[in-house]
Amino acid sequence: MDARELIGHLGAIIHDIIGTRLLTASVFDMDARQSRRVYSENLEAYPLGGIKPIEDNHWTQIVLHEQRIFHTLRIEEIAEVFFDWRLIQSLGCESNANIPVVVDGKVIGTLNLLHEAGYYTSERLAPVGALMPYATIAFMALGASAFDAGAAAEPS
Repeated sequence: MDARELIGHLGAIIHDIIGTRLLTASVFDMDARQSRRVYSENLEAYPLGGIKPIEDNHWTQIVLHEQRIFHTLRIEEIAEVFFDWRLIQSLGCESNANIPVVVDGKVIGTLNLLHEAGYYTSERLAPVGALMPYATIAFMALGASAFDAGAAAEPS
């Protein structure tokens, strides 16, 4: 089983325990200040290998510096930090959660969840901690070359 299959299995658990309409996963190149998508449940909207710049904003502070979950309840909150908020809204999603995966004190990636408006409350996200060992294993299995290899990979 490869790393993307592990993320897919983790995604199935997240669907069951937390709920999500769309799950993607990203890794980071902090030197280049970019993120790359390495897993997507909707390849048409969010193809693998898609690169986003890492902006200095509220999301960066919470996820990358404080290493906490960033979650929103309304599309207006998403629009404050993500340039692709219209795409998110067009998919019927107006609430998100970005879950940092931390190894050796560094964020190596995120699990990115989208759902309907008002969905990702703190209560709904409470089970995340129990899932993090599995997320860490999956992201570590991607290896150091995940940022460079992301464009060529396909989920199983």
